Amino acid sequence: MAHDKLDLHLSVNKVVVGVADRFFRWITHAGDGMVPTLISCSLLVLGSWRSFLFMAMSNSLGGLIAQLLKRQVFGECDRPVEFLAEMPGLNVVQGVELHHHLSFPSGHATAAFSMCMAMAVLLNRVGWAALLAVLASFIAFSRVYLSQHFTEDILAGAAIGVFSCTVSYVLLYRSKWAQRPWIDRRPIAWHGRG
Repeated sequence: MAHDKLDLHLSVNKVVVGVADRFFRWITHAGDGMVPTLISCSLLVLGSWRSFLFMAMSNSLGGLIAQLLKRQVFGECDRPVEFLAEMPGLNVVQGVELHHHLSFPSGHATAAFSMCMAMAVLLNRVGWAALLAVLASFIAFSRVYLSQHFTEDILAGAAIGVFSCTVSYVLLYRSKWAQRPWIDRRPIAWHGRG
């Protein structure tokens, strides 16, 4: 089983194109937690309680699940750099600090999918949903491209992100709790002065 994981990682790594190094080094940061936090804060100012809570809950729940699994259940799972001797010829992107442990699941993939799925719901446009699905996939794939995670790590992270967003959606859009009158009010009301 471990060799299947390494073989898959090497086969993905073989399609590495040097020109994409800069792109994946850049886009991977969209899943590091800061971007979902900034979006949540902007919704606190510009959106409703529902939109703010939806984005914040989706990302917080996903992050909590991913970190609990990563640190308490699968803490012995090492990242690709620990297997360099078994993967000769592995391309490593220059300038990327490789992490060694706590590989499963990918927190970046979790954040990417919970954030992008929540944004797709909030924007409520098919075209945006498709673009956000592609963006989430690129962010997650960047973790494999940069040899920070194995494919199974990002697939698990994506599933956690989708799960956390779905749970948050049900609570904030489909439950009785979602019918509270204050939930569609703006947290910060802007009053114009004239």
